[in-house]
Amino acid sequence: NQLYNFNDKTDQFSLSAAKLTLNHDPDPVGAHVDLFYGRTNTLVNAPGPNSGGEANYVEQAFLSLKPAKAKGFELDFGKFVTSAGAEVIEAKDNWNYSRSLLFAWAIPYYHFGARTSFPVSKTETLGVQVVNGWNNVTKTNGGATIGLTSALAKPKYSWFLNYYGGPENANTSKGFRNLIDTTLLLTPNAKFNAYVNYDYGQNQDAVVGTGESATGDNKLNTWQGVAFAAHGQTSAKQALTGRFEYFTDPDGFTTGTAQHLYEFTGTYEYKWLEGLLTRIEYRGDFSNVAFFHKDIAQMVDQQSTVTVAFIAFFGPKR
Repeated sequence: NQLYNFNDKTDQFSLSAAKLTLNHDPDPVGAHVDLFYGRTNTLVNAPGPNSGGEANYVEQAFLSLKPAKAKGFELDFGKFVTSAGAEVIEAKDNWNYSRSLLFAWAIPYYHFGARTSFPVSKTETLGVQVVNGWNNVTKTNGGATIGLTSALAKPKYSWFLNYYGGPENANTSKGFRNLIDTTLLLTPNAKFNAYVNYDYGQNQDAVVGTGESATGDNKLNTWQGVAFAAHGQTSAKQALTGRFEYFTDPDGFTTGTAQHLYEFTGTYEYKWLEGLLTRIEYRGDFSNVAFFHKDIAQMVDQQSTVTVAFIAFFGPKR
């Protein structure tokens, strides 16, 4: 399935992820480790052009420090998932089963470095991150990426705002990548929730080397998109979710093809018992160019899929 990230294999059974979490809350020192296996792990930890080697079965691994007298301040160091995006890697914590175009193509999956969080009021928490970049444990350019985060939580809504900026071009610290990510989550009551997610990114290419050996250019690549989703709990065991989004990649920087995209997803969820879900989902992707494979040779401008997913999760009894 083109443009899918984790459930990208079609007409077959697939293991998206099997995951084990080990966690000790900081008191004042803590640790968190997520180990996972499956197609999700393969794609999250896929080596990129600026990568220096990854921990292939580790989603997160970080130490935490939360001093008792620091008024809620927390410092984490290690590998952790990004703060950007309206969705997360774990399917059970999302409303839809497939991830949005914005989650797959507009933002990073994870970072390696340090992050902080500090509550500045009863409803708002701010944070600063200093990391190696996008989806890297180590990298070849030696430059640091700065992340700034804000989370405002009110009874009927929450607003999240994130910024990441730093050098991301391989083998040079020239040229910056910037990302602005924001999500407004609406929670008017227990049975209905909705969100709006917007992302804008740009990457300034760079010339590597000098003289006749120089390669590259200084082109500015941009991408942006917006997603809307609504989730209704129709009964104690059943829920419905709809998601619509628009994503534009005019330079083909993230998807590999210059295109404008629309996507609609409808998801039905049934909870068999606590910790066991089934989701049945229809999704349609539409491009302004012939991007999707109809067969080996023929390309078309739209793609429709139906997915049946089973999700199980459990933990220690409290």
